[in-house]
Order: sequence, then structure tokens, then C-alpha cells
Amino acid sequence: MLAEDDGDRGQLRDLVARRPADGATLRRAEDVAAGAARGPVVDELIARRARRQTTTVARMAGLGTARDAANAERRLRAAGFPTPKSLEEFALAQSSVPRPTYDYLASLEWVRASENLCLVGPAGTGKSHLLIALGHAAVSAGHRVRYLTAAELIELLYRGLADNSVGKQIAALLHCELVIVDEVGLAPLDATGTQLLFRLVAGAYERRSLAIASHWPFEDWGRFLPEQTTAVSLLDRLLHHATVVVTEGESYRMKEARSRRTTPKKKDE
Repeated sequence: MLAEDDGDRGQLRDLVARRPADGATLRRAEDVAAGAARGPVVDELIARRARRQTTTVARMAGLGTARDAANAERRLRAAGFPTPKSLEEFALAQSSVPRPTYDYLASLEWVRASENLCLVGPAGTGKSHLLIALGHAAVSAGHRVRYLTAAELIELLYRGLADNSVGKQIAALLHCELVIVDEVGLAPLDATGTQLLFRLVAGAYERRSLAIASHWPFEDWGRFLPEQTTAVSLLDRLLHHATVVVTEGESYRMKEARSRRTTPKKKDE
């Protein structure tokens, strides 16, 4: 058998030597020669190597899954959500948000496009729930998110103004792909607060997504933004690439409170 193998390899060498073949022919000849030289021991070595590679790939996939989960947990903590909310829990049928608009928001395409979201409507109409739920969805999709109320945002920027780090504070916020500012207009801002809010909106313009909620219609923002010129410039940038959703209806919280009052208590047996 050894003599036959040597003869086969000799014929192949002669074939290659006699004919200056193209690369494909040479590769075929080399493959045949390698196959002729292979035996059970070589086959077992190849099988072991394949098993090791399969095990390594599986281990790396497991490490990747654990790493992804850890990263998602870090993003969730950094977001600063006040409470967990999900899109599945959002009562779309009871809200005034149109189904196509809701589907577009849930797709997060607006975040990937660095567009804004503005929710405007009375208290208790689902604005905060929808903002937080979209923020959770964005975190799960791999985006960096930060949630603040307007009061928390202005306090943070005022502290930065005091120690000359306001630029760094704004840059840190805009490191996130989505910045959520809830309860805009709940308390009036002074001239400095208005300028700080404008700096954030201007810095995010066409670079990052802002999602805000306010119970004030845009034409009434002068009620809590004292500088008319700044207010106009702020709204111009905020609304240029924005989905605006007007929420309507009775407060969910008021309906729940009324329901609790009218539901008779069971008598103790």
C-alpha cells in the first residue's frame, strides 16, 4: 500500500512538473495528493480540531450573550428611569395616540434618524408612561438613553454653571442617542434656565433625539419661558424634525381613583 501511495504522489508530481497548469489545476492536484496521504490518524486529528473549534465558537457565543446582558443592564441603570414601564403595558386602545403613530414610535426609527418626539396634553393622559416605555425599548435595542424631568435637568445644568462644567454636562447628556425630558413647563424657568434648556436643544439638533412631554400647547410656552426670542428659537429646533402627538381625554389616574371609590368592598365573612 505504501508503494502504491508513493506511486500516486509521484504521478501527481510528474503531472504538475510536465504541465504548467493554471492555479485551479494545481490546487486540485495538491488536494488529491493530500487525500492520498491521509489516513485514519490524520482524519481523527482533523475531527478533534473541528470539535475544538465548535466548542470555542459556542463558548464565545455564550460570553457574547452574557456581555450583551451586562451592557443592557448598565444602560438601564444609567438611563435613570423612575419606574419600569413597557410598551406592552401601554393602554393604546384607551389613549388618543393613533395606531400608525404608535407603531412608528415603537419601531424606534425616529431615534435612529436623530429625530424628536413631543407629547403634549393634559395630565394623566399617558405621556410619561409612553416616554418611559419608549426609553426602555430603546435601551433594549442597544441605545444609550437618559431620562430626566425638566426640573432635574435645569438643576443639573445650574450646578454645572456654578462649577464651570455646564458644557461637559451637556456633552455627557448628548453622548446618549435619546434624551428624555418629562414635565416640561410644570414649573416656570428664569432667563438663565431658559438659556440652559436652549443650549441642550441646540446641541442635540440633528445629532441626537430629544423626547419631551408637556401639558402646555406650544403656543403657550411663553407662560414658562420668559424670553420670547429664545423660546421661538428653541421651538424652531425642537419641532423641525419631530413627531408631535397630542394626547387627550380624562386622566387615567382620576378614572382609577373614581373606580376605587365606587367599587364596593367585600364584607368579611
